[in-house]
Amino acid sequence: MRRALAGLAACFLVAAVAAAPQPKLFVPEIPRTWDEAALASLEVPLVDPARSPQEISAAAYYSIPVRPIYQAYPKYHPDKQPRGYFDSLQHRDPVVLWDDGSHRPKLVTEADWIKAGEMVFRAPVVFFPESDDDRESQRKFMHDTGDLYDKQGVSPFAVYVVRERGKVETGEASCAECHSRVQADGSVIRGAQGNRPVEKIKVLGLADDVAGAKDRERALAAARAEERKEFGTPWLRPDPQARLEAFSAAEIEAAHAAIPAGVFARQGTSPFSPAKLPDLIGIRDRKYLDASGLVRHRSIGDLMRYAALNQGMDLLSRFGDFIPAGTTDWRTLPANNASRARYSDEQLYALALYIYSLKPPPNPNRATPLTARGAEVFEQERCGSCHTPPLYTNNMLTPAAGFIVPIEHRSRFDILPIRVGTDPTLTRTTRRGTGYYKVPSLKGVWYRGPFEHNGSVATLEDWFDPRRLRDDYVPTGFRAAGGQPHAVTGHPFGLRLPPADRAALIAFLRTL
Repeated sequence: MRRALAGLAACFLVAAVAAAPQPKLFVPEIPRTWDEAALASLEVPLVDPARSPQEISAAAYYSIPVRPIYQAYPKYHPDKQPRGYFDSLQHRDPVVLWDDGSHRPKLVTEADWIKAGEMVFRAPVVFFPESDDDRESQRKFMHDTGDLYDKQGVSPFAVYVVRERGKVETGEASCAECHSRVQADGSVIRGAQGNRPVEKIKVLGLADDVAGAKDRERALAAARAEERKEFGTPWLRPDPQARLEAFSAAEIEAAHAAIPAGVFARQGTSPFSPAKLPDLIGIRDRKYLDASGLVRHRSIGDLMRYAALNQGMDLLSRFGDFIPAGTTDWRTLPANNASRARYSDEQLYALALYIYSLKPPPNPNRATPLTARGAEVFEQERCGSCHTPPLYTNNMLTPAAGFIVPIEHRSRFDILPIRVGTDPTLTRTTRRGTGYYKVPSLKGVWYRGPFEHNGSVATLEDWFDPRRLRDDYVPTGFRAAGGQPHAVTGHPFGLRLPPADRAALIAFLRTL
């Protein structure tokens, strides 16, 4: 009887397993990242089209080694690190999770791919030796930079990595470093406009390092060369970045330290005209990427190309006769240079899927009679003509002041025949300058900031403050080193509203 019951139970178990829904197999057709035909039409031409970047060939790109992704470990606030934690890392062996050879995560379902994409999103691309000897210096670093940790005391931006037994490194420059936001309660929004003070971290101590170098002139020359690589536009007359070539180390440090959290002088922009960090949540529905609409977003393959370019490949591009890295041969670059490695097409596809999957956090701003009035103001002011629901953008480009739209652009790109008059510096005098700004989406403004393409204002209240058009206005967000008052020009819409209507409009926008 017992055997019969056991056999019957086994039959029921087999039947139950057979009846259970099986994971849906996901076998994607992965686009080729470095598709030369797709790359040729990927970017909107620069203001000087002859200087539009020419990318390295597909053969050269695919000769670059694939970047291995190592097991990462949390990096703790110096006062929250568990006892013995760092020592335990020194006794770990390196663990490769994903490379171009024998290591690969499980990729069966779409959820597996998205999970693997998060791994790529959080994977660092540059590494620095780490020591656990001096907690006081770590505290001083936090004090001087304002670096942030989550509610568990873990950095959302940097990790520990073991690439060699006995050697612990801090890994940085991941996608997560610029696209993670720590909220006031210590929660983290992945994919949001980041709020790590990356510029202060980047240049902290530069002047002291140069002053303490054995060969100060050589150290200063290296700092200036790095600025040229990141921001140089030598074809412009006069070159607005040329003054960096004459800056002292202290002046370079001050120029970057003036840039607030949420804003970044990323490669191709300028410390004099940086770009606010973009919110990646909802990017699937955006037709143009970058504040200047530089990169067209027509498919998941375009997002893969955008990620590859921004992880070092654009430094190998030719802007006429100027190459930011100084060479297109990755083999001659320093060992810790991000351009010496690339992600595989599989890794980039997983990354793009993860970014597409990002969702905003629950919005704490509820509908009220005030927000209902704000919706009416939004409609009566015709804000929706540019910030069209439900995306709250019309996905078009608006010409910057002084830029003459080429006739052929009108049939190739989505151009709004309206100029809003915002400062054109970023889009007319940098390597990302197309002469346009994209119309941004207003979704998620409740958790974002600072605002405008260069982060010049800290809050929505500041953006709708009519005093920002005055020459004696002190910008509440980015303002160049020295902090001189100046007008935050353009986008006059909403500035003449009665105070009650302005407050209602802002309340409504925070519900989006």
